Amino acid sequence: MNDARQPAKSSTSAKILYRPFGLVSSMVGGLVAGAVFRQVYKRVVPGHRTQAPKPLESEYSMREVLLGSLLQGAVFSVVKALIDRGGARVFQRMTGEWPGS
Repeated sequence: MNDARQPAKSSTSAKILYRPFGLVSSMVGGLVAGAVFRQVYKRVVPGHRTQAPKPLESEYSMREVLLGSLLQGAVFSVVKALIDRGGARVFQRMTGEWPGS
């Protein structure tokens, strides 16, 4: 079975031109992901906590630390994927070339 989709090849110049664009979008993605995570965490965790416990904070159980880390990783991963993919699409519309491999 052949997949009808062929990966878009990009030129070396497209990859080089995308680097600063990708760097800025990654920084923005980190800020957005942090804000999204704080809002999700406030709504998911009972009480008045606004931040996930850090691994070295002894007043929290291992379960609370691991759940906070799991949630944070999931939110950051999804937001980063959305922003990276969206940035690549914008770059492609602007230049006509896909910035990836």
